[in-house]
Amino acid sequence: MIQFSNVSKRYASGQEALKNLSFSLERGEMAFLTGHSGAGKSTVLKLISLIERPTAGQFLLSDKDVTRLSSRQVPYVRRQMGVVFQNHRLLSDRTVFDNVALPLSIAGYPPKEAAKKVRAALDKVGLLSKEKMRPIMLSGGEQQRVGIARAMVNKPSLLLADEPTGNLDPDLSADIMNLFAEFNRVGVTVLVASHDLALIAKLRYRMLTLRDGQLVGGR
Repeated sequence: MIQFSNVSKRYASGQEALKNLSFSLERGEMAFLTGHSGAGKSTVLKLISLIERPTAGQFLLSDKDVTRLSSRQVPYVRRQMGVVFQNHRLLSDRTVFDNVALPLSIAGYPPKEAAKKVRAALDKVGLLSKEKMRPIMLSGGEQQRVGIARAMVNKPSLLLADEPTGNLDPDLSADIMNLFAEFNRVGVTVLVASHDLALIAKLRYRMLTLRDGQLVGGR
């Protein structure tokens, strides 16, 4: 599903975020990306989601070399992935329903079909009864669940999450991680960047550890 071969990323400022990074993630696998703040976790996710491009090396997604994609092809590749952010990135002036429906609206789904998918996604994360609320009316954990529903509403084959439990208490963090595990059990490939080693250890999935842009644990 994902294969990095000697991938490096250097920013215009001179910062070398990744150095000859190589790892692979099989289709249907779930793994955690760990490491200190600034280790390169977010950069890896930005490369996979095609927000950034590598400076050197090769990155394959579903056996395709996406480092050579044109900017016009990027949106089509992104449709096969869902991304969950630590700060939710919800639109405060729209309802929960509208926030989750956004990817479907962009993809051009008919309203009836989109509504069915949105409600199914909200039901999966336990928020169907709150579809008419605005994000500000929800707790932090609920807002994160809306973000997860939005990421999963179009049933992507790949789910990426960047520190999704960073602002949550231990119980809510465990609930969110269990949701990711549920998606993985139905075949979704999941990669989660997290510094919560105690929680990750309980889940017993493969762990890829970064230090200063290099892989120091896991393959």
